[in-house]
Amino acid sequence: MSDPLQSKRKGPETATSALVFLHGYGADGADLLGLAEPLAQVMPQTAFFAPDAPEPCVMNPVGRQWFPIPWIDGSSEAAVGASLAASSAKLNAFLDRVLADEGIDADRLVLLGFSQGTMMSLHVAPRRALPVAAIAGFSGRLLMPSALAAEAVSKPPVMLLHGDADDVVPFASMAEADTALRGAGFEVNDFVMHGVGHGISPEGLQAAVAFILPRLG
Repeated sequence: MSDPLQSKRKGPETATSALVFLHGYGADGADLLGLAEPLAQVMPQTAFFAPDAPEPCVMNPVGRQWFPIPWIDGSSEAAVGASLAASSAKLNAFLDRVLADEGIDADRLVLLGFSQGTMMSLHVAPRRALPVAAIAGFSGRLLMPSALAAEAVSKPPVMLLHGDADDVVPFASMAEADTALRGAGFEVNDFVMHGVGHGISPEGLQAAVAFILPRLG
């Protein structure tokens, strides 16, 4: 795989689990890696990663994107599909590398996404051969919901978290994702961040941690 995803690592030299943050459109890995510090207090044996998406963001050249967004940057649906496929392949290769480098199994790996990073988490993880420990997705949506049931080969537990004042990704996206995931046989937990816009609230992060920890044993 050429042009591998770049990521910094935080955590103990020898870890028993790993958490991968997937950032949103126009940001980069550093946008979420700061969450590793508070999470490390309750996940001391976890290694934290935050890869940069593979493409420069069309609307913010200093940021990155997992795929373009037609109604923002005027891209075509064909361009979106090609970018999504390429980014998915690179993310899969990155996750494989994390598992190999850390010497852990898939059930010791957690994905925590925000916005477009949530979309990538919910798209890639169910199509991997072995289920990850958990997916926590903030302020995102499920891509291609009608294809999920047929294409899902693993069904990790999912927590969806969304602010009810989100003016970027509609709050209704959480219910839509919940319906499709449950319909495909996934365990789904929902958490409403009341009065929160497009972001991650302290209460939401606390709820995500409470969901993740039991899945890591």
